[in-house]
Amino acid sequence: MNDNWREEALQKINKAIDEVRPYLVADGGDVELVDLTDDNTVKVRLMGACDGCPFSMMTLQAGIEQAIRKNFPEMKELVAVE
Repeated sequence: MNDNWREEALQKINKAIDEVRPYLVADGGDVELVDLTDDNTVKVRLMGACDGCPFSMMTLQAGIEQAIRKNFPEMKELVAVE
């Protein structure tokens, strides 16, 4: 993965995260991009109220993953890390 492509991919991912962030913040949570691996796995960290919330996996899949996939369809998978 060349640096230019990676930088563009990270910008697309962060743009998607910024689109869903207001909804998470409204509920006392947040999300941050941790890493984009060479195989296009996106790693994020759920924070605040989202960390440990029983609905966090639904939020991850329904909200965050869909937003990222819309902006970065090359994503292999989305993984929440500690």
